[in-house]
Amino acid sequence: MAIWQDLKDKLGLGEKPALFLRPMKERDLQHVLRIEREMYDYPWSEDIFRDCLRVAYSNWALIKDEQFIGYAILSIAVGEAHILNICLDKQYTGQGLGRHFLTELLDMAKGKEAERIFLEVRQSNTVAINLYQTMGFKKIGQRKKYYQAADGREDAMVLSLEIAEAER
Repeated sequence: MAIWQDLKDKLGLGEKPALFLRPMKERDLQHVLRIEREMYDYPWSEDIFRDCLRVAYSNWALIKDEQFIGYAILSIAVGEAHILNICLDKQYTGQGLGRHFLTELLDMAKGKEAERIFLEVRQSNTVAINLYQTMGFKKIGQRKKYYQAADGREDAMVLSLEIAEAER
């Protein structure tokens, strides 16, 4: 709330929207870790998230009705962006919020002069793959045994999108 009030005062913004992105902060890690552990069998550790904040990746929080509902970690450099992690709280999935979140991230990456964006996704994550494909992402490769899995390792699909061509 204080962050929005500061921005509102400095920039002359109107009332806080019900759904918005803001930079992720260290104080958000409790929410990030809860969601990460709830959504993934092999979650990132707290140290990984702390490192992402420390090295100043593009770290984003998705806020809905003043509740922390999702996060994303991007690396942006030399005209390219890479989504390292993106996740929504389970209770907010299936409502179009993932599409909204991804669209906002694409706009943000474009604003930082990224022309294309990459990501890896588990081959078994058909819901995410469908979202990415409907937004225009194309498979450009595969990383063998990229993800930890119950039966050893799982392959990742590597997807890419020319940001200017993104389906909105």
